[in-house]
Amino acid sequence: MADLRPRPHLFLFLSLFFLFLCFFSGKSSQFGIENDFTWLLDDDEDDKLDIIQTRISDSQRRCDLTVGKWVYDPSYPLYDSSCPYLSTAVTCQKNGRPDSDYMKWKWKPRDCSLPRFDALKFLGKMRRKRILLVGDSIMRNQWESLVCLVQGVVPIGSKKVIYNGISMAFHALDFETTIEFCWAPLLVELKKGPENKRILHLDLIEENARYWRGADILVFDSAHWWTHSEKWSSWDYYMEGKSLIKEMNPMLAYQKGLSTWARWVDLNLDPRRTRVIFRSMSPRHNRENGWKCYKQKTPLAFFSHKHVPEQMIVVKEVLRRMRFPVYLQDITEMSGLRRDGHPSVYRKAMDQKERQHLRDFSSDCSHWCLPGVPDLWNEMLNALL
Repeated sequence: MADLRPRPHLFLFLSLFFLFLCFFSGKSSQFGIENDFTWLLDDDEDDKLDIIQTRISDSQRRCDLTVGKWVYDPSYPLYDSSCPYLSTAVTCQKNGRPDSDYMKWKWKPRDCSLPRFDALKFLGKMRRKRILLVGDSIMRNQWESLVCLVQGVVPIGSKKVIYNGISMAFHALDFETTIEFCWAPLLVELKKGPENKRILHLDLIEENARYWRGADILVFDSAHWWTHSEKWSSWDYYMEGKSLIKEMNPMLAYQKGLSTWARWVDLNLDPRRTRVIFRSMSPRHNRENGWKCYKQKTPLAFFSHKHVPEQMIVVKEVLRRMRFPVYLQDITEMSGLRRDGHPSVYRKAMDQKERQHLRDFSSDCSHWCLPGVPDLWNEMLNALL
């Protein structure tokens, strides 16, 4: 007759085995997002391209935030131009811009909804985190937008901004959260050489990157400075290794510089500790000597023909070769529809006499009025986080 008495050692073994399976099939993320990086492990070639798409997950599918349209929403903007952290050059209302509808458009993705920015929820998610935006003046544009989106819910005695050379940091003290901007428009190092010549070192980055260490979230951009005309170029020579180079195809130089950045990220950052996002090129509407955006009051509904900037092709190729999972926040096409969103001549305060001779002033069709388009970039960033 078989012995049917319970065997304690067998029961204990089975229990431990079951707990082992549960533990290793579990899902966790420092950012609280389920299945955060699992799609990166798929071997299918099409899925590998997801690494460079602006997507968020819902319960059934991933939504491409870049496909959509601008819709008028009178409940926008989410703050006004009295925000104390705005640069004079982007406070278009204070500078005399007569229309205000450019502030009231929100981006609506085709296949899902983009959550409205909630400052308290954002700061709650970012508690004890350091957010660092790195790049050029357009990235500072985005930093000012993000700071203005959150600062209104932080009591006056619980916030401060510290300016320190090439960096500036907003501190939400009760949340122990910092939102920083660091100036590095080329990412790689630009130095003075013999005879005061400016040398762009395509393979050196540590002098800039030392500021980036320790951040929980890094948002990068670098594009515009690489394509400045010779008259406005920021360097006299390129340098790679010990080779001094007078001329180089700008996109080849961009690829080399961006590859140096990519190697630094791969070698120095841990994806379990740091989220890295690369924001795509902000479009300029500078045709007709910068007057293409003057007096524009509504977004374009569509493009007569689509153009993919060469910089975007280079960025995607560099990101494809990286081991570190970098997210490409693609804002280029959606922002290209917004020729109404630039300061144009309203980049400085003007008196009544000056306003009668607007054509005497240069027109800024590169930066963005705030409140305005970068606020929607930050709504998208919030969704990605």
